Amino acid sequence: MIRVGFGVTVLARCLDTHGVDGIGSYTLELMKRLKDKDEVHLTPMSFGYTLPPINGVSYNILQCGHFPSSAVFSALTGLSFSKTHKLSRKIDLMHSTDHLIPKLRKVPVVATIMDAIPLSHPEWVKLNYRVMKNVLWKRSAQWADHVITISEYSKQEIISHFDLSAEKISVIPLGVDERWFHPVGGDVFEKTLRFYGLPKRFFLFVGTLQPRKNIARVIDAHRSLPCYISNEIPLVIVGRAGWQCDEIVASLSSGSYGKSIVWLKHLPDSDLLTIVKAATALVFPSLSEGFGLPVLEAFAAGTAVITSNCTSLPEVAGDAALLVDPFDTVSIAEAMLSLVEQSGLADVLIKKGNMRAKLYSWDSTVSTTLGVYKHVLGRT
Repeated sequence: MIRVGFGVTVLARCLDTHGVDGIGSYTLELMKRLKDKDEVHLTPMSFGYTLPPINGVSYNILQCGHFPSSAVFSALTGLSFSKTHKLSRKIDLMHSTDHLIPKLRKVPVVATIMDAIPLSHPEWVKLNYRVMKNVLWKRSAQWADHVITISEYSKQEIISHFDLSAEKISVIPLGVDERWFHPVGGDVFEKTLRFYGLPKRFFLFVGTLQPRKNIARVIDAHRSLPCYISNEIPLVIVGRAGWQCDEIVASLSSGSYGKSIVWLKHLPDSDLLTIVKAATALVFPSLSEGFGLPVLEAFAAGTAVITSNCTSLPEVAGDAALLVDPFDTVSIAEAMLSLVEQSGLADVLIKKGNMRAKLYSWDSTVSTTLGVYKHVLGRT
C-alpha cells in the first residue's frame, strides 16, 4: 500500500469559482481512478480551499496552510513547509498535481508540471505578482524528487526553463474521457442547437479568451472567408473572458459581428460535448500548449480539427488534423475553406482522429503514474 498525499488546491478553487480548468480536470481524473486502486491510499490536501462533494462523493481534505507564505518561508530558510507535519506523518509520498509544490521533510515529492509557459512567455500570464510567482515556481520545482509532464515538448521546455535534468522528468500524456466517444441522439442534437440558436454547420473555438489561445486571429480568419460561407457557417466561440481580451469581449458583447460569430461563454459539460460533436470543425490554432486536450476530445467526438503546427500540438494531433501556422491568419482561413470545399476531407480526418484518440486513456495515465510512485519509492 502506497500512502499518497494528493494536491487538490487548484481543483477545489476551480469548483469554488469559475468551473474546472485543465489542471483541475487532470487532478479530478487521477483522483477518481486512484481512490479505487487497492494499492493506493489517497490523502487529499489543500492550501486553503475545501473540496465540495463530487458526483455524490465527499472527500476529507487535510488543510496545510497558505501556499505563497509557506513557499517564501521555505525558499528563504531551506526548511519544510511549516504546517505540513501532520500530512508528512500520514503519507509515504506527495503528488503535487497542480503546480503548488511543497517542500516536505523526509517525504519524497512528485510534481506534475504541465508546461513552462509562465516562464517561456511571461507576457501571456496575468501581471499580478508575476515575477515573484515565477521565481517561487522555479524554486519549488527544485523541491520535487521527480517531475511528471504531459508531452515531449513540455519536457524540453521544463529542462530549459527550470534547469532540471532529463532523468528527473517522466512524460505521461493525458487521457480522453470515454464520454467523448459515446454517440449522442439526433433529438439531443436538435434540442441543444435550437436552445443556443445554432445552425447545423458551424466552426467551433473552445478556450479561455486570452492572448495565448489566439482567438483574435481565429476571428479574423473567419471574417476573411467569402460572405456566403461565413454567414452560412458561423464561428461559435465557447470560453469565458480571461485577460488581455477587453477589445474582443467588447466586440463580441456588442453584437458587431452579426450572426456570423456567436459567443456562448461557459457551457455545461453535457452541452459542450454535444456542440463539439455537432461542429463542422474545431478551430484550435493556439500559440502554445503543453498538450492540447481539446484536440483529442474533438477527435473522440468525431469532429474534424484545425490546429497549430508548433509546440505540443503536432505531437498530439499526428496526421489526424489540418496543421496551420497559428501566426498566419491566411493559413487558418485556408484550412477552414478546405474543409468546406474539399469533399471527403473531413471524413478522412474524422476517421484518423478517432483512431488517434483511442491511443490516449486515463487508465493508462493512472497506471504509468503509479509506476512513477513506485520508482520514486524504490519499489520497482
